Amino acid sequence: MIYPLLLSLHLLAALVFIGTVFFEVLFLENIRKQLPAKLMVLLEQGIAGRARQLMPWVLLALFGAGLGMVWVRYLPVLAAPLASSFGTLLMLKILLAASVLGHFLVAMLLFRSGRMNARYSRFIHHSLFGHMLLIVLLAKAMFYLNW
Repeated sequence: MIYPLLLSLHLLAALVFIGTVFFEVLFLENIRKQLPAKLMVLLEQGIAGRARQLMPWVLLALFGAGLGMVWVRYLPVLAAPLASSFGTLLMLKILLAASVLGHFLVAMLLFRSGRMNARYSRFIHHSLFGHMLLIVLLAKAMFYLNW
């Protein structure tokens, strides 16, 4: 009974995280060209402030539930990840997720040290966007691809 709860928490947290990254990359960057610079700065500051408040908790739920799912159901598969297509794809998904966590930690360090700038932010968001696309595709492929 614990697995469905972990899965639901994992999916809801992923929805918030992925939705935020997609919004920032697909919408916010395009809106920047249409709004006055002063207004855009205020908008970005508001969004960034809220994201810094919310995202640590979202990532805690996302990774905590993911680790719980591994512990409850997938540990035997990960003991020999290359033995099955499911295990291989799950391992790739976990490696990408670890990279996402690394991106987040680097972003937090840059913010706290005052070194975060538009170039770093854009690079991190685009990289996360690519990671998210691959993770979502792998999550589906794990159940449909076999070799």
